[in-house]
Amino acid sequence: MTTAETYAAFAAREAHGVSPAYERLSLAVAGDPELLALLDTVPEAKRQPNLLFGVVRLLGGPVGDPDAFHDFAVANWAGVAAQLCTRSTQTNEPGRCAVLLPELASLPQPLALLEVGASAGLGLYPDRYSYRYGDRRLGAGGPVLECALTGTEPPSRLPEVVWRAGLDLNPLQVTDCDDVAWLDALIWPEHHHRRERLRAAAGIAAADPPALVRGDLVDDLPALAAQAPPGATLVVFHTSVLYQVPADRRKGFEALVRTMPGHWISVEAPEVVAFPELPPAPDETLHNVVALDGVPLAWARGHGQALSWFGPR
Repeated sequence: MTTAETYAAFAAREAHGVSPAYERLSLAVAGDPELLALLDTVPEAKRQPNLLFGVVRLLGGPVGDPDAFHDFAVANWAGVAAQLCTRSTQTNEPGRCAVLLPELASLPQPLALLEVGASAGLGLYPDRYSYRYGDRRLGAGGPVLECALTGTEPPSRLPEVVWRAGLDLNPLQVTDCDDVAWLDALIWPEHHHRRERLRAAAGIAAADPPALVRGDLVDDLPALAAQAPPGATLVVFHTSVLYQVPADRRKGFEALVRTMPGHWISVEAPEVVAFPELPPAPDETLHNVVALDGVPLAWARGHGQALSWFGPR
């Protein structure tokens, strides 16, 4: 897929109906030869829309007006390119816990959670957040995570978590202002509720920080998993992470995690973690597949706002 096609697809599948500003901006970049030529000077993995838009926002550039965005990006390309090459999309969306909760609540308790690609670790607190599935509310503290759930009943309990750890090539700290600024820049412009959620979740993590380890998802996973307490069910999970991992390392991770004790929950796009047969997605927008131990169970929207169950319970 060309860079122009990548931006056009992002506009149609991810931003459409979710972020009018990013839909307009993606279509503008897709038709902008000057910006496309500049993007093609950085490694392919660093050309993705979320990364470019987040970097420009971090540097104080405009994203609401495509013409102003073009002028800022071109005039400041040296700084933009430097940030693209050193940063990665580490969107730490607590709302994704809403699509993890049905499986986490169904596993033998208590749980030892290990998140691969943990960013700042905000996905490691599913027991500290509250949830609303339609008219069903679960939990009493933390931010309320809204999720439109179809195909199954909402979970009836929160998980019991006795250990939480994260693995990331570049773990972020919610106590570091620069790290929090990057997480904020990755939130889409109109998503004020996500920005409020980020701040609330960051407060929870800062009060009881998880163990965040800098490391590789293949080389360093077994040693971290071995630290999980005996008697707890180990759950290795990841959400919208493996698309950033080279294909050979991705295959190595999948082979490794299948041999480990406990359970594996993946929430990834179907072209990233492939399954032989899947029912049609609810619509044409981007959906991830929620799978437990390699068995696909549901379609999920990217920020956890909807979950369409199709698998066994």
